[in-house]
Amino acid sequence: MALNSINTNSGAMIALQNLNTTNSELQVTQQRINTGKKIASSKDNGAIWATARNQSAAASSLNAVKDSLQRGQSTIDVALAAGDTVTDLLGKMKEKALAASDTSLNTASFNALVSDFTSLRDQITKAVTNAKFNGVSVADGSTTKLAFLANSDGTAFTVAAKTISLTGLGLTAGSTFATAAAAKTMIATITTALQTATNKLASLGTSSTGLDTHLTFVGKLQDSLDAGVGNLVDADLAKESAKLQSLQTKQQLGVQALSIANQSSSSVLSLFR
Repeated sequence: MALNSINTNSGAMIALQNLNTTNSELQVTQQRINTGKKIASSKDNGAIWATARNQSAAASSLNAVKDSLQRGQSTIDVALAAGDTVTDLLGKMKEKALAASDTSLNTASFNALVSDFTSLRDQITKAVTNAKFNGVSVADGSTTKLAFLANSDGTAFTVAAKTISLTGLGLTAGSTFATAAAAKTMIATITTALQTATNKLASLGTSSTGLDTHLTFVGKLQDSLDAGVGNLVDADLAKESAKLQSLQTKQQLGVQALSIANQSSSSVLSLFR
């Protein structure tokens, strides 16, 4: 049988314990709604928090990989642009050499063709020399290969350089002709150079496609890691909103229950009337 005591109010203590529990749950739910996360710190769940932090770091590090791959794309794009110019110039050089092989030309016309040929040849050097991105080139022969970041562990995506300068195409800075016969021979030389250039540009195009493919993969990988972290730590706001309503109602009822329990001891006064 329960004691009628003014020193110990068991009902009030139980009501207070339940109210404190409700208040704690309400505080957690409000925090989840405010932050959007069910695990915002290591206190919430140390193991999952650590896993999420590690995966977030891995996803963030992939930004450096994407930057490196994009620099690689730009470097190759510049080289390909120069390559288009080089092939156009070689085509024009072949045209000039063919025209100069005509033995019916007078001296003035022949010399004009030689001058045009020489000017086109020199433009190849200018185009290749300027084919740099951020001071780096895969077309001028200054390097044999370039390595770009491929993953967060530092592994590399290697691109083989393709020299499309005069020497890389089998020509020299002095390549020209002085006679119709020499011009005819130069036609074959330019044809070979043009074939060499197109082969090298095709290889660079393949490397560019590889970079594009890997960049797309890295983007998808980063999205997957971010989604995985979200699955671990993000709160279900619809669920938390419903829970908030429930806890607020429970809190109000707890306050009323505590008030009723606190009033029970005052009923002892009626015994002394």
